Amino acid sequence: MKYLNTDKAPLAIGPYTQAVEAHGLLYTSGQIAINPETNEVDAKTIKEQTTQVCENLKAICKNANTDITKTIKTTCFLKDINDFTEFNEIYGQYFTNKPARSCVAVKDLPKGVLCEIELIAEL
Repeated sequence: MKYLNTDKAPLAIGPYTQAVEAHGLLYTSGQIAINPETNEVDAKTIKEQTTQVCENLKAICKNANTDITKTIKTTCFLKDINDFTEFNEIYGQYFTNKPARSCVAVKDLPKGVLCEIELIAEL
């Protein structure tokens, strides 16, 4: 296993790493809409937050010498299932290869964000 971190995505806010390489796959921790330049949640709307999350995931993939289009599976968490349509609009612009996905509503997310995404990708 190889543990990966990049300053192009937010630092971990707990006892975990941004991503792990193992057996030819990249496993990311859940990413939220923290801007890595400010280390704050700058985005307010679900579309803005989804964009920031996907940009963070792209940066982690790039750091692992892979690409978001090599994603096999995502797990998505929404604070409000009513954001599903707007979330999908942005998500679909990034995950053009249409990986397998689970998407669930949860009671709350860290730092009060509206969404979180984790992924598994080929290296």
